[in-house]
Amino acid sequence: VVELLLAKGADVNAQAGAYNNALYVASFYGHIAVVELLLTKGVNINAQRGDYGNALQAASVNGHSAVVELLISKGAEVNAQGGRYGNALQAASFEGHLASVELLLRKGANVNVQGGYCGNALQAAS
Repeated sequence: VVELLLAKGADVNAQAGAYNNALYVASFYGHIAVVELLLTKGVNINAQRGDYGNALQAASVNGHSAVVELLISKGAEVNAQGGRYGNALQAASFEGHLASVELLLRKGANVNVQGGYCGNALQAAS
């Protein structure tokens, strides 16, 4: 369905609604094939908006570590600020997604960044 809509001219970077954009939705639900497709179509990987701020935080809050890894490998800013938890590391920490936390730390997430609902990653994990 996504392929058909894109072929008919759907704007890959359109921002609207609670989920911000198509990449955010696909990341939130762990639809890695859709994430890959959107990335090939030039989606803004670091677009900010929505409850979780960006696609990386949306994937992190649900523990979709394969999507997290893909997004980072394609240029997602690992320390991007915004959204409910402030950043992807805090989101993954709050939900207890160890694999995503480990991946984010390996990719340079700052463990001491302040902001968001919990304040920092340690408080989020606690």
